[in-house]
Amino acid sequence: MEDDFEIEMSPLCQGLTVDGKTVKVDIYRGDTGGWILEVVDEFNNSTVWDDEFDTDAAALDEAKATIRDEGIDSLIGIES
Repeated sequence: MEDDFEIEMSPLCQGLTVDGKTVKVDIYRGDTGGWILEVVDEFNNSTVWDDEFDTDAAALDEAKATIRDEGIDSLIGIES
């Protein structure tokens, strides 16, 4: 059995900063071929979208839209 599954990261992964707060946007290919969107805050809290995206660009657009519509604080958790 093969355990070494290579994760394909998108070249669109990046940090996004709004109001002096930064989150890291990770986009990677899921096991069904779609793109998974995960946003990680400064405290290493992770938000992962339930649905996969057809393209990595669509996933990045969703992250930016969420920050625009709901604010960056909606993706930042508490320090643990």
